[in-house]
Amino acid sequence: MSSPYKVAIIMGSSSDLDVMRAASEALQHFGVKVQEQIVSAHRTPQGMLDFAKGARQSGIQVIIAGAGGAAHLPGMVASATTLPVIGVPVKSSNSIEGIDSLLSIVQMPKGIPVATMAINGAYNAGLMAVRILATGDESLSLKLEEYELSLQEKVKKMNEGL
Repeated sequence: MSSPYKVAIIMGSSSDLDVMRAASEALQHFGVKVQEQIVSAHRTPQGMLDFAKGARQSGIQVIIAGAGGAAHLPGMVASATTLPVIGVPVKSSNSIEGIDSLLSIVQMPKGIPVATMAINGAYNAGLMAVRILATGDESLSLKLEEYELSLQEKVKKMNEGL
């Protein structure tokens, strides 16, 4: 029996949860089912590989991986699955303002792609996952169009307030 989840949000530590919850918020806004899980590339490497290799069979369609410090999680997961992986560099207590994490995630070798967001850019990671899913889901695509119109309205109201 497959999982009801479409997007997995994984992180190396519970300390990343405050940042990564924004991805959940974005996905839930569009009615996308979410699975959150701690998956450490360094402390549980076999668990990380098992997760990555079994993700597709469990119904996952996109993986969002947040990581601080050395930030190996997104790339290592991407190396063990053909699913799209979106990396979120997390500014954590063991990172250099998140820049080391950003560089770690964005500099993947040829053949192992990871879509990389801004430092702490988990909300946009959620939106990117929605865009990926919407390529095969017309109703989700329409929700995205409505969302974009709401952004335009926000800017219009900002200008009216000047």
